[in-house]
Amino acid sequence: MPIDPAKAVAAEPRSAEISWDRKDVQLYHLGLAAGIPATDPAELRYTLESRLHVLPSFATVAGAGKGVVGGLTGPGLDIDLASVLHGGQTVRLHRPIPPGGTALSTTRVAAVYDKGKAAVLVLRTEAADDDGPLWTNDSQIFVRGEGGFGGDRGPSSRTELPAREPDKTVEKRIREDQALLYRLSGDLNPLHADPEFAARAGFDRPILHGLCSYGMTLKAVVDTLLDGDVTRVRSYTTRFAGIVFPGETLRIRMWRRTEGTEGIRVSVTAVERDDAPVLADTTVEHD
Repeated sequence: MPIDPAKAVAAEPRSAEISWDRKDVQLYHLGLAAGIPATDPAELRYTLESRLHVLPSFATVAGAGKGVVGGLTGPGLDIDLASVLHGGQTVRLHRPIPPGGTALSTTRVAAVYDKGKAAVLVLRTEAADDDGPLWTNDSQIFVRGEGGFGGDRGPSSRTELPAREPDKTVEKRIREDQALLYRLSGDLNPLHADPEFAARAGFDRPILHGLCSYGMTLKAVVDTLLDGDVTRVRSYTTRFAGIVFPGETLRIRMWRRTEGTEGIRVSVTAVERDDAPVLADTTVEHD
């Protein structure tokens, strides 16, 4: 079997020094369709070096995303990228991400779960610089065809949406070239660019990166409900519930935190496919 769960979890963590600068942050933000309108002061915070702040989801691509990509190889793992889908993502911020820096990034396989038709790898990446911890990423990676080995199915948590109209709804158009731009931040999986590879993976055409939808959604939440202040975000969790094709429109519904809830609840769907689910079980915890 290409995945040996015991060997994968027991493997030594992989550590590497990662660095990023303002250009990396700007490119990431542009990959999320920031900068429209180009002269809008709210957008210049994402695109102009003299005003730059860093969207917390940048943690998923800092150092060209080596944590996730590198975590798919190693002891106990022999994975065909055509069988891989990103199942979910959590980013926990320990403090605001600076627009440039160097950190030690450490990645390990925290768990391998058996979902029957697929195995799920939980890749945990922790980054710290000289001043201490920066962020922790948990990536849930589905590997189709690798389940059924008799392992633990793992936790199954679902987040119910409030039984009322959303406080805010934003629609974001996905450009035809959005995946081509986003992949320059480090995720070069051909599933998002090569029609032949996408067909081999069972798709009519290349699909958008799940982490691109993830970043675009967090930007909408920050801009709409958090006064544009990225430093208020403490954690951001989602489950990737469906695919997005470039050229489609995301409908992002948001519910403010209320008494008894942990954060802003979010639902993301694809407008052109009758609100087909894109992101589910999505929460932004904040100050």
